[in-house]
Amino acid sequence: MGIDDSGVVATALEVGYRHLDTAQIYGNEAVVGEGIDRADVPCEEVVVATKVWADSLAPADVRRTTEESLERLGLDRVDLLYVHRPIETYEPTETLPAFDDLVAGGLAGHVGLSNFSSADLETARGVLEAPVAAHQVEFHPLFRPVDLLADARERGYPLVAYSPLAGGRAGEIDELVAVAERHDTTPEAVSLAWLLTKERVVPIPKASSRAHLEANLAAVDLADELEPAEIERIDAIDRTEELFPE
Repeated sequence: MGIDDSGVVATALEVGYRHLDTAQIYGNEAVVGEGIDRADVPCEEVVVATKVWADSLAPADVRRTTEESLERLGLDRVDLLYVHRPIETYEPTETLPAFDDLVAGGLAGHVGLSNFSSADLETARGVLEAPVAAHQVEFHPLFRPVDLLADARERGYPLVAYSPLAGGRAGEIDELVAVAERHDTTPEAVSLAWLLTKERVVPIPKASSRAHLEANLAAVDLADELEPAEIERIDAIDRTEELFPE
């Protein structure tokens, strides 16, 4: 969320990342755009997602702020455009057709939803012409929205997990620490690997150094090494801490 150095974005692309996630409210779309421009990576290989904030979900504001986002990003089109939260100016029958219009007009490739409840998702599906391309929610060992994961699996779209390191608390979770010691790695890597073992879950960790960026990518291999008992141990954590409630 808070990356304010375009060099970090460029480094992420150069070490192998191909999905960049930002939002109007993060205040760093221009930084992301500069990073894309600085990186020695073809722009067409990079998937860029941004989100329209809750105060700009009236139809005219959706278009206006999306055009402003594209200008900051230095792009003609964003690959994935999210409704950030279904609150404030969000009105399904007005907001969602505006997103469909942006897809039809070529300013957005796909529509995503973020922080929706199961009921909100059902309502949105009844209005949107475009399929829901992704649903982004808080998901980590201390907060697991199992109902939303079930919906993603049933409907066949990715559940994009933000704050996958539990807001920096991974190193304080005993179960992650124990598994990390067995694999000679970090609790953060275990948290990401655990998420990667979940069908349809795609974690999006934040990192601000090359070392952390590379370590996060290494979690892909670690996911194949976790034993079922280790996964079950993390699944069984009896503790719930939602970092970003509505």
